[in-house]
Amino acid sequence: MAIKVFLLLLFLSCSHSVFSIYQDQVGLMDWHQQYIGKVKHAVFHTQKAGRKRVVVSTEENVIASLDLRSGKIFWRHVLGADDAVDEIDIALGKYVITLSSEGSILRAWNLPDGQMVWETFLSGSSPSKSILFVPANLRGDKDNPILVYGNGCLHAVSSIDGEVVWNKELTVEGIDVQELIHPLGSDVIYAVGFGGLYQFDSCQLNAKNGELLRHEKAEFPGGFSGEISSVSSDTFVASDAAHSILVLISVRDGAINFQQTYISDLVQDFSGTAVLLPSKLTGIFSIKIDGFVVFVKVIDEGKLELVDKIDHGAAVSDALPISEGQQAFALIQHEGNKIQLTVKTGHDWDDDLVKEGIKMDCERGLVHKVFINNYIRRDMSHGFRALIVMEDHSLLLVQQGEIVWSREDGLASIIDVTTSELPVEKHGVSVAKVEQNLFEWLKGHVLKIKGTLMLASPDEVAEIQRIRLKSSEKSKMTRDHNGFRKLLIVLTRAGKLFALHTGDGRVVWSLLLNPLRESEECSSPIGLKIYQWQVPHHHAMDENPSVLVVGRCAHGLDAPGVLSVVDAYTGKEINSLGAVHSIVEVIPLPFTDSTEQRLHLLIDANQRAHLFPKTHEAISIIQREFANIYWYSVEADNGIIRGHVLKDNCILEVSDEYCFNTRDLWSIVFPSESEKIIATVTRKSNEAVHTQAKVMAEQDVMYKYVSKNLLFVANVLPKGIGKIGSVTPEESWLVVYLIDTVTGRILHRMTHHGSQGPVHAVLSENWVVYHYFNLKAHRYEMSVIEIYDQSRADNKDIWKLVLGKHNLTSPISSYSRPEVITKTQSYFFTHTVKTIAVTSTAKGITSKQLLIGTIGDQVLALDKRFLDPRRTVNPSQVEKEEGIIPLTDSLPIMPQSYVTHILKVEGLRGIVTVPAKLESTALVFTYGVDLFFTRIAPSRTYDSLTEDFSYALLLITIVALLAAIFVTWVWSERKELQEKWR
Repeated sequence: MAIKVFLLLLFLSCSHSVFSIYQDQVGLMDWHQQYIGKVKHAVFHTQKAGRKRVVVSTEENVIASLDLRSGKIFWRHVLGADDAVDEIDIALGKYVITLSSEGSILRAWNLPDGQMVWETFLSGSSPSKSILFVPANLRGDKDNPILVYGNGCLHAVSSIDGEVVWNKELTVEGIDVQELIHPLGSDVIYAVGFGGLYQFDSCQLNAKNGELLRHEKAEFPGGFSGEISSVSSDTFVASDAAHSILVLISVRDGAINFQQTYISDLVQDFSGTAVLLPSKLTGIFSIKIDGFVVFVKVIDEGKLELVDKIDHGAAVSDALPISEGQQAFALIQHEGNKIQLTVKTGHDWDDDLVKEGIKMDCERGLVHKVFINNYIRRDMSHGFRALIVMEDHSLLLVQQGEIVWSREDGLASIIDVTTSELPVEKHGVSVAKVEQNLFEWLKGHVLKIKGTLMLASPDEVAEIQRIRLKSSEKSKMTRDHNGFRKLLIVLTRAGKLFALHTGDGRVVWSLLLNPLRESEECSSPIGLKIYQWQVPHHHAMDENPSVLVVGRCAHGLDAPGVLSVVDAYTGKEINSLGAVHSIVEVIPLPFTDSTEQRLHLLIDANQRAHLFPKTHEAISIIQREFANIYWYSVEADNGIIRGHVLKDNCILEVSDEYCFNTRDLWSIVFPSESEKIIATVTRKSNEAVHTQAKVMAEQDVMYKYVSKNLLFVANVLPKGIGKIGSVTPEESWLVVYLIDTVTGRILHRMTHHGSQGPVHAVLSENWVVYHYFNLKAHRYEMSVIEIYDQSRADNKDIWKLVLGKHNLTSPISSYSRPEVITKTQSYFFTHTVKTIAVTSTAKGITSKQLLIGTIGDQVLALDKRFLDPRRTVNPSQVEKEEGIIPLTDSLPIMPQSYVTHILKVEGLRGIVTVPAKLESTALVFTYGVDLFFTRIAPSRTYDSLTEDFSYALLLITIVALLAAIFVTWVWSERKELQEKWR
């Protein structure tokens, strides 16, 4: 009886970790962070009482409403990748108006909750600048139309229901509109722009029906650069085609007049070109010249006067009306580790409404944009708050010389991820700490007992969760014996590195890389990848691990490359190389030197290989392994895959012993008229494979073809590269290949007729799973290919093994033609897929799970057993015992299999899996606009107890068991004594 009670209590204490996650367990093993990206446009809404907010649009195609007091997100919407936001504004005091898709889609969102009110699709004939004009006098009781110019057509759209009132095709008139002007109370709309390189156009349209009233045009001999800035309702400024002359354009009484001023007359020592900046100030405009921003004022009779000249690192806000006929704007300048915020009025440059100095973290870089908003102080004077967008894409709100809040929105644009171990914990603790831990331990277990017996109050339940989070020690800055605590090193599009703690997702350190910032050598640098550079082993714990960051100075493959080595613990830059040779590909080699630095080959645009690090020890290692270094390259546009090897040292004007010529070992050319490469996938270089043998039914053994040189290639017919459904099933097919990248041999080829991309694939051990669209079935499919090595088939004979005639010790070479067989199977899958990954564990023993990023921005965990090609409709008893699942045409999707639970990782782009030291567990990091991290156990936690295991209940069970044993022993003794007295 006591044993039954013990088993029942033990089952109750463990069952919750098997079947579900309770509400108080959220956050124990996972975390979720929401971001918006780099802000492009911002509109404040602070006029009415209630929540003050700022509505923003970002480069990640996000529209969001932020709390002006804390920076938290009230609501947000992530639009599609092809639906970039052009402009935003607020209409009627309750609608957020957004123009997107290059002026094609106009939407209205409810300001308080973000629900879409209406959506209008606007047509046009030719690409053009997108302009959104919301009248300033728009009121809720009057349906004043919103003016939208896009795709060469001007539309008047109702602000209440989104109906198009009228439209006017202006490309027919030969004008490319640059500015729209609708004076308050006027029935005339003015549209100005260019009709070519030399022609300036001005149109007047009827605001009620769009009728063209007048079209004036004039030619300027010097031509226009295409930029224009409005100074007033009838005066504009443009620059000539050579960017050396400022042209003042006045449009009065139907006549167009030009007045030109040489920039060299305004700015001394002028050289180079000038670029107009969009400041929208009345009577003043700004231009960017040779690293400076110059402010110019238009005075009487069209003359120009230089007002001020400031350093290029400045940012200027748009004009803000603060009273009738008065405008203010913000100017930000950098001064050491501070930024100087100055708010000026447009009519009086010397009058500073606000002048404040704010301390700024140098790792945020320069100020890129600033938006201002005013409020009335208690003394009835004007106060200002500034929303600042920094170079690292972070967002800050500044008020009264202090940073009110900040957001690290650069994390919304992660482009690559790697991991690093934390330092080893130093032994030794104080007595006070032990006593405190003992008190917390007793308090925690008392609360857990009350929680188990359902006697805890709501406050005590919250305290239990807090203690669980604290006692889990998941946020410590030292490594744990299970390998759950690590650093996630992420590189963002802004060229900034972040180290995130896997315990709670906090930023441990951040670094804005100087090689990835704009400079004279690198005009538009971009980050590419992060690689493990130095990973010290246990015998060299005094050395910190480091990572290598690779980038380019431009988007072209022939652009100079930049390199940076960063300490993974401190975030300090150890070494950097800027504007070196071009970098087309980086090949991490499986060799390390005496300091544990990993060797890399940097392949340039001329197919030369450069060794990094440049040390004599690295050269000696390469010379020893010269004949064992192979790599491949994929030219998707040309349909060519090549294999390469090292040849000899480069012959250059300046001798370089770290540079090597290469030669092509093999090449595969796919015919351009029939196949186009759309996807290539290879195995992870650090993937662990537990065993090469796979035991089949009836004790049959097959050997996996496990090779790090295996490449999966997916090709489609050139017609099938477009969107799904753009071709018929007879016009498209998908061809997949498995290729050995050392010899160039095609090990397997398979054709899916009537299928189309995009293809998402993952390759692990000896199998590959890929996702595509079946045009015939009008559904998505997932196929699996498993490849086995038949050259080891004779090893199944036990007598050959005993007599030593087996071939287990025979060398394996990629040059020998492999005897392989494949097993394939296809299944229907109901979801569109964004990305696919596979779980990885320390030893490769645990079962595999596919992690599928769905179109709903969630991550689905699918057991690899469902994608076993050996599944049959009626498996035998032996196959059932082996774990073979009966065959179905579709893959099951269970709600409990979503790794992200009910959360969404908006804009999901990638999934990274990292093995923990505990074999049963894998770490999963998902990134997009949001970040999500969790731990999963594909085969359950068979090698450990869960963190929420109730030790208190186990202790109670043991005590109860001992008491039951003692009671039953006493009863037994009494009964035995009574039997003897009978």
